[in-house]
Amino acid sequence: MIVGTAGHIDHGKTTLVHALTGIDTDRLAAEKARGISIELGYAYQPLASGGVLGFIDVPGHERFIHTMLAGAAGIDFALLVVAADDGVMPQTHEHLAILHLLGIARGTVALTKIDRVEPGRLVEVERELHQLLAETALANIPVFPVCAPGGQGVDALRTHLHAVAQAMPVLAADGGFRLAVDRSFTLKGTGTIVTGTVFSGSVETGDDLMVTPSGRPVRLRSLHVMNRPAQRGQAGQRCALNLHGAGKDDIARGDWIVAPRLHAPSTRFDVRLTLSPRAPAVLTHWTPVHLHLGAAHVMARVALLEGESLAPGSSMLAQLVADRPLGVLHGDRFVVRDADARHTLGGGRVLDPDAPARKRKTPLRLAELAALSLPDPTQCLRQLLALRGLDLDRLAVLWNCKDPAAHLPGDSVRVRAGQTTWAFSAVHWAGLQDRLHTDFTGFHERFPDELGPDASRARRMFMPMLPAAVFAVLVDAMLAAGTLQRRGAWLHLPTHSITLTREEDALYRRILPWLAETAFDPPWVRDLARRAGHDEASMRRLLQKLARQGTLYQVVRDLFYLPESMVQLAALVRELEHLAGETRAAEFRDRSGLSRKRAVQVLEFFDRVGYTRRVREAHRLRNADLFDRRDAAI
Repeated sequence: MIVGTAGHIDHGKTTLVHALTGIDTDRLAAEKARGISIELGYAYQPLASGGVLGFIDVPGHERFIHTMLAGAAGIDFALLVVAADDGVMPQTHEHLAILHLLGIARGTVALTKIDRVEPGRLVEVERELHQLLAETALANIPVFPVCAPGGQGVDALRTHLHAVAQAMPVLAADGGFRLAVDRSFTLKGTGTIVTGTVFSGSVETGDDLMVTPSGRPVRLRSLHVMNRPAQRGQAGQRCALNLHGAGKDDIARGDWIVAPRLHAPSTRFDVRLTLSPRAPAVLTHWTPVHLHLGAAHVMARVALLEGESLAPGSSMLAQLVADRPLGVLHGDRFVVRDADARHTLGGGRVLDPDAPARKRKTPLRLAELAALSLPDPTQCLRQLLALRGLDLDRLAVLWNCKDPAAHLPGDSVRVRAGQTTWAFSAVHWAGLQDRLHTDFTGFHERFPDELGPDASRARRMFMPMLPAAVFAVLVDAMLAAGTLQRRGAWLHLPTHSITLTREEDALYRRILPWLAETAFDPPWVRDLARRAGHDEASMRRLLQKLARQGTLYQVVRDLFYLPESMVQLAALVRELEHLAGETRAAEFRDRSGLSRKRAVQVLEFFDRVGYTRRVREAHRLRNADLFDRRDAAI
């Protein structure tokens, strides 16, 4: 168990930890000279069960609230220290509010300096404390009167802390490893050491890890767990990691050491924000704040999503926009303070670590955030699936969940789209197909002379927000069901077709052999018109109609290819993809015998229809089935 102290300056936090453990947590010369804590202090004590009780001693001065927050973020149990002579003071209120906002629900009050007051004063302060605690998550916690220097009450408090620690269940090491860094330093002969509390998962010597938000890869050389050498550390423990691959200046307080898959830094995340009843004023939209999350401290702006202001004691959906990237995942707790760092304003829980910059206040978005606010994962996913599809691989990262599919409702539909797996409710998936069918009906009504759009154009027109890989699966499902048909690169409803007039059909049959003579380098429109004795405009109209029909492919404005020619050129791309993993214009030119200009035109056409995608100077295969041998029969 990790115990964190809290309380006003000079109420005896450090003295009490020393009395409980025998360890002076003030290690800096400035701390000893001034008699106050400036930095976080650490102490450890063995338990009879073989475990370890850890203490994080925090500064009490209002100027060091940011340091207190860095330490409090990872504690299991609060030790609120209040001096009997002073009673409740400003930092008592503020530290208690922070503990409440961080969701710390276990704790004890140490009523110190009892040797300086009369018994009646103890009763008065205890009554004040119980009233103060009643409105927080720490209501009804026990109070232990102590005099740390003289030892009075210390044994009873220590016995209580040990009993709570031994009864506390061990946290499950679920999810990927996350450690919030609160110190980084170098030991001669050892290298870079970082310390912090493990929020989730487990780690073993030799594991590959990553620093977030910088993305620097590191490897774990060795570790100490609760101040003891170990081979493995896990959630709920304080660990010191000896890392290979980074210097102490490459890692700072506020960074995270994470399993590589969890590296997903963000500057924009949606939250449920609660303003403290003691907040000095109404919070307005776009207010600058100090944001504390894990051990990190950055500046941010608050974008309110359900109004223009938030009153003290109220809560609202909001978006936090940080001035630099943070390691943040769903469920993380945070605290915000005013721009002058004088008052704790409020805090809450992260709902979506990867929030959109636009359309963040739409009814659909607010409904999604309402679903994400639900504490039960199954209910949350059921509500989300009623609104949209879910990228399960992305969800596994943002929720730090190995198998989010375990929480899916039984009637959900799972779709493998490219390298990712998506989930939809059965109703939503059927609704997408119905909507796409309706969209194609409208397209055919507006453009009766076109066979249909290609898949890329159809997605841009009809479902631009649906990921391309998911749209491809949706199209494939409709093709398999026969509710949609593909002719070459073009999609259309089975009931729609384009027919040529008798004159157009006769002219096409006349020019067809000329298009086939030089299959990879067919004649231009002007050449075909001259040879057939027709004007160029009418020839262009015919060829464009044939392209809309799916009978020809229009590569550039006046250049049309037969389907069998495109199938052969597409096969060359597949060969180059197999040999080199990509297609470049020079290699494609050499294999096809085309000029460089024509090779580039053909490759750009393949990109345009979705057969390939441009990756810098190369083209990568995107949809290998788009041009198969069946196209040659068109």
